[in-house]
Amino acid sequence: MSGYDIIYEAGDVMNERSAVVKARLGKLAEFRYLQRRFLSFSEGVCGEAGISAQQYQLMQVIAALPEGKAASITYIAERMFLRHNSAVELVDRAVRANMVRRESDEDDLRRSLVRMTPEGEELLDRLVLAHLAYLDTNGAEVMRSMELLLESGRNHVEGDVG
Repeated sequence: MSGYDIIYEAGDVMNERSAVVKARLGKLAEFRYLQRRFLSFSEGVCGEAGISAQQYQLMQVIAALPEGKAASITYIAERMFLRHNSAVELVDRAVRANMVRRESDEDDLRRSLVRMTPEGEELLDRLVLAHLAYLDTNGAEVMRSMELLLESGRNHVEGDVG
């Protein structure tokens, strides 16, 4: 018996849930499409700049550190949803590309911290401007899509499935 069989055997409760799912599915699909379109744009503009979208994200994580926070490999892995060894490999590639550099942590010599290079900062600035221009043009559509999706959820909670 599959997970779908179990769901459909739930009877009337599932029929009500199916109506909710069907009512919100199109809105969810549209929102996901707009997210993917943004990510596709990001991958393209990063590729044109000679880096991967993941390297761009790494630079964002480092450049947007909260006050008093250090860009350790652990922090980078956490912010990027990576395993520690994957974060190490990503940082190593970025070091070879001269986007970032490693420095010893003066407070804990067992770990290194990652900092932007001037070349990395310049590249990040160009990419951020390109992404912001995209959002200036397309952001309202993304927000409308999200608002419709969230509104459909509020309507369901209030008893109106649509």
